[in-house]
Amino acid sequence: MASMFSYVPIVNRFVSNSSQTRTINIPPVEVHNVETAAEKRPRTLKHLLRANHVNHSILYHDLEFHNHLPHILGSAYLLGADVPHLHKIYDVEAQELEPWKPSPAEIVQDDWRDFLGDAKYQRAYVDFFEDSLALRHNYQWKGVVEEYLYEGQEPLVNCLFGGLGHPLIHLAYAYEVDNREVAMEALGMTATQYNFLHKYIDDSSYTKPSPIKPASPLELFIKLHDDKRLDGLFENSGPENIGPLLEKQEDIVMEYWNAWTLENPEKDFELSQEAAVAFLIASVPPGTHSYNFFICHVLTTSHAVRIMLPFIPAEHRINLVRQWWLFAITVYVAELRPKIDPDYIPPGDGSQKQWDYVVDKALNGAYSTDAHYVKALRAIKEAAMTWGDVHSRYLAAAIRFADDFEGWTFS
Repeated sequence: MASMFSYVPIVNRFVSNSSQTRTINIPPVEVHNVETAAEKRPRTLKHLLRANHVNHSILYHDLEFHNHLPHILGSAYLLGADVPHLHKIYDVEAQELEPWKPSPAEIVQDDWRDFLGDAKYQRAYVDFFEDSLALRHNYQWKGVVEEYLYEGQEPLVNCLFGGLGHPLIHLAYAYEVDNREVAMEALGMTATQYNFLHKYIDDSSYTKPSPIKPASPLELFIKLHDDKRLDGLFENSGPENIGPLLEKQEDIVMEYWNAWTLENPEKDFELSQEAAVAFLIASVPPGTHSYNFFICHVLTTSHAVRIMLPFIPAEHRINLVRQWWLFAITVYVAELRPKIDPDYIPPGDGSQKQWDYVVDKALNGAYSTDAHYVKALRAIKEAAMTWGDVHSRYLAAAIRFADDFEGWTFS
């Protein structure tokens, strides 16, 4: 099987979970401060984000769905969307969102951890973090993030992948456009989506040498695909399989989780982004046209990790990447381990299609108001900008997705 991306082999040595002397250093992305910008386009984004914050809850449809409006507004804006298109996105996305509903009670400083994971408190959590913004942090939203995300014995940063990683995605957009409303929503989403995943980072006993030879994420995906121990585990695919997977086969999941040792942190993170692109694009045989909605979150969370790494304390960076890897493994198994064949992504065909073509498809194509379509294209483009794309493999993946996509499959 041809390899989609080139990589350097990972040395066969287990690396402990200690992050005191190990971290990942990559350059930050450009921050677009829409709060103070004078031009109409950033002002428009600011107003639309604020309108969404005031009018729409962060969770809706029986508290099962997540408000993606800041994600697609931010993605489109950063790809160059003009003012009319930003308004169009808002109008389309807002049609399915819901107004805020009161929570059962208020949340205060003394009990804010007591309701973690309870989505009924979404309004109360956002109010609580906004009160802290005003009363404790002089309207400096990054101070609120630092206090509640990184402090304490079980810091919230170790559970940013609850709710299919939406808290992390939300937080990344807050940093990119320097927006406090989106940041407070992200904290509210982190608190309400808090779940069992935090224990794998909080409890160091889960990190231990693996019987599986260390390898890259893509190699481990391929090995996982062929692991007969997981055959017949689930009849149907879906994220609801993640909990039962960790209940029934936690030992196997831990083997694969610990087999990615991050011996060379920056290079290994690059490999993880390559794997995320391959997972979404190279798991769809030619002619199928339907891409997996839940697998898309493995790519968009990888993108969010890339955005966040330079902005979080150094000691949390490797663990954030390891959170992503655990999420990626569980989604892969929950979606019944589809074959990932890099040959499904054709190499450049000599056409004139370049990144401007991909951007035009994202902003003006038939799916320009589909949040996940636009986010996925932007994630691939940002990965190419971060790591370089000498052989145009990221570009080829983006073009294949941009042209081939005809909708999402949820099974």
